[in-house]
Amino acid sequence: MVVGVCRVTLAIPETADLKGKRSVVKRVISRVRSTFNVGIAEVEDQDFSESAVLGFAVVGNEHRYVNSVMDKVVAFIQELYLAEVEDYSHEILHLL
Repeated sequence: MVVGVCRVTLAIPETADLKGKRSVVKRVISRVRSTFNVGIAEVEDQDFSESAVLGFAVVGNEHRYVNSVMDKVVAFIQELYLAEVEDYSHEILHLL
């Protein structure tokens, strides 16, 4: 079993308050979930209105597949143009 974990930092400069930020984050999470079979959630910076940190996980049989899905999810988030991807990092674990 191969597990991929990714952390994505988003900049959300257009939002003036937490309500606007949550709206953007919910739309990103909803669209990622409906397009890809991944678990995704906001994992940090819940109290800051100008940034968000999302984490998602992918499980599969092959390293190549998991890496490909993670790359596609990050590209998809960028192409939504709801928030700017400032940074992302990922790790792939091979479990027996």
